[in-house]
Amino acid sequence: MADNNNDNSPKLKRKSKPKLKKEEITVVDTSSARKAVIATAVGNGMEWFDFGIYSYLAATIGQVFFPEVSGPMQLVFSFATFAVAFIARPIGGIFFGMLGDRLGRKKVLAITLVMMALATLSIGLIPAHSSIGYTATVLLLIARLVQGFSSGGEYSGAMTFIAESTPDKKRGFMSSGLEVGTLVGYIAGASLVTLLTYILGEDTMLEWGWRIPFFLSAPIGLIGFYLRNNLEETPAFEAMQEKKADDDNHITVKNILQFHWRAIVVGMFVVFFYIVVNYTVLSYMPSHLTAVLGYGEAEGLLLIVIVMVIMIPIVLLMGYFSDRIGAKKIIQGGLIGLILLSIPSFNLIGSGNTIQVFWGLLILAVFSASFQGTMPALLPSLFFTNVRNGALAITFNISASLFGGTTPLLVAWLISKTMNQMVPAYYVIFASVVGIIVVSIFLKDTSGKALRGSPPAVEEKAEIKEILEEPEEALWWHEEKKEIEERIEDRLEDGK
Repeated sequence: MADNNNDNSPKLKRKSKPKLKKEEITVVDTSSARKAVIATAVGNGMEWFDFGIYSYLAATIGQVFFPEVSGPMQLVFSFATFAVAFIARPIGGIFFGMLGDRLGRKKVLAITLVMMALATLSIGLIPAHSSIGYTATVLLLIARLVQGFSSGGEYSGAMTFIAESTPDKKRGFMSSGLEVGTLVGYIAGASLVTLLTYILGEDTMLEWGWRIPFFLSAPIGLIGFYLRNNLEETPAFEAMQEKKADDDNHITVKNILQFHWRAIVVGMFVVFFYIVVNYTVLSYMPSHLTAVLGYGEAEGLLLIVIVMVIMIPIVLLMGYFSDRIGAKKIIQGGLIGLILLSIPSFNLIGSGNTIQVFWGLLILAVFSASFQGTMPALLPSLFFTNVRNGALAITFNISASLFGGTTPLLVAWLISKTMNQMVPAYYVIFASVVGIIVVSIFLKDTSGKALRGSPPAVEEKAEIKEILEEPEEALWWHEEKKEIEERIEDRLEDGK
């Protein structure tokens, strides 16, 4: 009988037990973690202020740059330029993501923020179509492409930075601060547009008032750059750099797709439902209320602002509870809620009664918050530290480009063709059905555990002793890593 423990057998590989040293466990400084969350959230809020003001001014921008079309189709053209930014997003994501895995998370986040601020400022400087014709449209498209390129590295980099800077048992709550930044950015953009519309009136806004929010992006960008530039690099990245193998310096996009494709596919489906719901509630709804349901711009935006303010504590609560019961359960609850209540919510929104419209929006917002409070911690946990920024950038930006930027465009176009105001509800339900299948079957909940490829990160030194007693539990990702390493070895042996 053959000896199954023969080390010379090429087909059998000995499984080693994970080893963990005390000095490998990261004790996270709480004040540094909070600083990382605040600085990253401020920068992210600035990005979504930039993206948000375009969404809230979509109807006005349509009139400024596409005066030759009218009605719902003008909104379609305006959202088409919104979607154009997502063409450049995967390219920017791959570029900045790979850069972040090589040079560090901090440097990339500072660069992307400056690019976004300059691109947004330039939109406010473009002359109207009535002055320079289609050149205005071309310049708008170029500015949107630069925005997309920079945002490709922004959000995935921000998620990676926060997830790697926080204790494992508080990752959900602290990472949810990133989405608080998103909401604050949206709220600031919406509030500013609402205030300007109220003070200046719709005619003056159309003439020149719409430019003001774009001009304000420059000073906001400088503040965000200062905060990010003074951050320390993440503990996980620094630990990886200290023991980095030479092969890690040559990781390519091809390597990531070859050996991490399973996590990428699961991640893309997760991002699909997340982004569809997020963009429907935050980006599309202001224009739906105005262009489709006939609300005044100021009234529609005010409702959205109030709902988003209410969402902030809900997002934090979702992050808090995800650390205790698991992000997977929170997400499943949100998906089931959307499947059951999307149609009733949009019936309320289409009722014409302001109170009912508010409750319809709030129901959607609560379920959206269940994703916003959990995704910033969950998505980075899908990937190993040495490829996390690049793999997450590929995953998030390809899915976001296919389904995020196109969501307002697709919904607006379908409504214009079918004249059915319930189209957004059907699309949200479809995305949620896909989501519940993927999350229930393929998603492993790692809430409270160490990130893949990293030793545990704790808040108190007292936790170290308990972790050292169960290294296999602490390094739960060890077997996954061995499998990937074996696949790489097999590929090298085969000469591929």
